[in-house]
Amino acid sequence: MTALDVYAPGHLGELTEIIDPESVDAVLEDTGARQQRLRLLPARVVVYFVLALAFFERSSYQAVWAKLTAGPGNVPVARPYASSLARARRRLGSEPLAHLFSILAGPVADHRQSCAFYRGLRLVAVDGTTLSVPDEKVVTWRCPKHIGRVRAFGYPLVRMVALVECGTRALVGAVFGPDGVGELTCARRLLGRLDASMLLLADSYYDAFGFLQAVQDTGARFVMRSTRKRRPTVRRPLPDGSYLTAVLPCRYRARASGQRVQVRLVEAWLTVVLADGSRRTELWRLMTNLLDADSHPADELLRLYHRRWQAETCYFSLKSTILDGRVLRSRSVPGLEQEILALLTVYQALVRMTGDVTTATPGLSFQRVSFTVLFQAAADQILIAQSAVRDGTVQLVGPIGRAVLARLLPEHRRQRLKARYRKTAGKYGFQRDQHPRTVQAYTLDFKMVKDGDIDAGPDG
Repeated sequence: MTALDVYAPGHLGELTEIIDPESVDAVLEDTGARQQRLRLLPARVVVYFVLALAFFERSSYQAVWAKLTAGPGNVPVARPYASSLARARRRLGSEPLAHLFSILAGPVADHRQSCAFYRGLRLVAVDGTTLSVPDEKVVTWRCPKHIGRVRAFGYPLVRMVALVECGTRALVGAVFGPDGVGELTCARRLLGRLDASMLLLADSYYDAFGFLQAVQDTGARFVMRSTRKRRPTVRRPLPDGSYLTAVLPCRYRARASGQRVQVRLVEAWLTVVLADGSRRTELWRLMTNLLDADSHPADELLRLYHRRWQAETCYFSLKSTILDGRVLRSRSVPGLEQEILALLTVYQALVRMTGDVTTATPGLSFQRVSFTVLFQAAADQILIAQSAVRDGTVQLVGPIGRAVLARLLPEHRRQRLKARYRKTAGKYGFQRDQHPRTVQAYTLDFKMVKDGDIDAGPDG
């Protein structure tokens, strides 16, 4: 009888070059998750199995195992039942996946990728999203459903907040928890990922005094949208139409202590013109600690803020390309944590694979790489598994890279506004008149507010 090769299913195809067995073994050793005796399902193999589940969301446990064992050919491997694979997942836990993601997380772009920088500062964006999880009692105690006037509705949700490198859409860091935990609370856990080389972009939800002060204390710069509810005092007008002011805390005691954040406000009327001729005009108020108007002109900051949407593109890749819009499969809180961490790890490994391709192809921008092609090519390589066997040489452009290079996106992308419509009930009112029903090209036009006179309107 031929002995089984228990480690043969432990691979991710060509992506094993990014998540190599030595790193996985080190993670298992650091987290104390290495098995005490050699099993038919070693901990290293279970890590790769959990990661492979992210590639094949529509496949059962045994179907995913069959894909991992299809490549080795005549090598004898174990054929575990689904229950055995489920128990192996529970034994592994989420800590090894958390450690593995922390190793892979971080910026990817070098200074040749101009799309990821602004005047030498690395652009990062913070934003939140939600993931749908199974409607099970063992889950809803941790992630309760939304409650309407009559009954609870929809799926339970997990809130995730990520710090994303603009241009490459790499995950600098990510945290998640119950939907009842606010984005600001989650975002504070990511502040340790910021440093003085970064410029943070964020929407108006993050303009709270405490968060602004915490970001400034890291040494990072920020450009974020501020709400019209603020009525700042113009302390010093600047030549480009912006002005200097200060943000104060809401509490009286904090105000009395002299706490404040010196900021510069850029106010402009933004007009969006769609291909069908419809127009929408709204006020943009940007708040930044880039105080020098000569070094950082207002019109540059207005156009720079648009790159914040790279975080939304990152979430689209995670939720629509990888998850394919599906509810997470795990039916326990520890299992969900493990599954989300595996999803983030796979995503970041794919982004790092893109970094290898752009490094080997001078002049190629991250923006031209299709994440859909990248993801599908990586999944195909898991089935073939030939690139999982390393001969000591590392190729920056392998089968995945060649597939990506063969189907690059256009060099000059069209500016298009995504159609928005609501399929399920939510806690926010849907603004029907503000969103097109079809995808349309658009143009942007900015007009600076004169002398802080917001009420005058764009034509005032």
